Amino acid sequence: MGADGLDRARRPAGGSARGDGAGPRDHGGRPGVQSRGRRAARRARPANARKRLRYHPARRCLVATRASLRELIRRPTPVTAPLVLNPLMARMAEAAGFPAGYLGGGSTGYQKVALEANLNVTEMCQTAVDIGAVSTLPLILDGACGYGDPMHMHRTIGMSEAAGFQAIEIEDQLVPKRAHHHAGIEHMIPTELMAAKVREAVAARRNPDFLIAARTNAIRASTMDDALRRGEAYRRAGADLLVLSMAHKPEQLRTIAERLGGPLMYLAGRGGLAGLGLTLADLGGLGYKIVADPSTPLLAAYAAWKKVYEELADGFGANARGKPDWSPVEKDMLGVIDLEKLLAIERATVENGKHL
Repeated sequence: MGADGLDRARRPAGGSARGDGAGPRDHGGRPGVQSRGRRAARRARPANARKRLRYHPARRCLVATRASLRELIRRPTPVTAPLVLNPLMARMAEAAGFPAGYLGGGSTGYQKVALEANLNVTEMCQTAVDIGAVSTLPLILDGACGYGDPMHMHRTIGMSEAAGFQAIEIEDQLVPKRAHHHAGIEHMIPTELMAAKVREAVAARRNPDFLIAARTNAIRASTMDDALRRGEAYRRAGADLLVLSMAHKPEQLRTIAERLGGPLMYLAGRGGLAGLGLTLADLGGLGYKIVADPSTPLLAAYAAWKKVYEELADGFGANARGKPDWSPVEKDMLGVIDLEKLLAIERATVENGKHL
């Protein structure tokens, strides 16, 4: 393989480089003679073309990819990352134009009729593998408390990278997490212990583009000043981004930005930025590089599921005033999963009349 390691064809043994019929055949042309178009295409290929391919450890092959999350956060506008819990949601987020997705721990727990406290890194990584099989959407893992102490960070980061995540968010709560987090009672670990977890997470990183986001819930559990001091300590420990959650007022977000500077990550409340009083551009100007919505899509889906189940339970739809036409919805969904592509493969192979 040539110096670029990807696209230079290996010359057959004894083959000729001249167009004398002995060299490799170019697609659609004479033996050994490359078309002008192909030669021009090679010359015109951008210098960073190889960066659009990467080795996917979970799939064990080179896959086409978009700009990494680390590249995206260098841009002035924040990266928006809605909740995605499965491959269909990831495809839908891509179709809507989102540049990244957020695999939320709380929402993942809810869909399993459990809590984030009941989950482990293997479950989260399996979801990322499933999504990565059909989508190149950069994924951010809500990694709870890193699934352990400083020593455990090495497996957590290794698993997360191998599964295809491009970032992980680790928070400074007690391990194992408790259900009372959902009742507003936080059990914080000492700042020094969390800083050690951040240092080990950074040390465990093999992919330099993988992002470590350190999160604190101290704004709710303690004070803003404590949250800011924790943020400073986590940044010194090597965190790429800081997440001071539970801050949903413009003055709080400005205080965080003024004291800590960027890059920062913001976890939006239900409904995204609705009612916040700040735009994406405003947040970008303050140093917020990622804005994630960890809950709205699941809440909207839950409301829709509840409504349709209640309607079906009333005589299984027989009492409905009219029959809804779900055909456009089904057609759109089949487009998202790319059914036509799969049908085309079968038409060219097993459904061409030559096979059973």
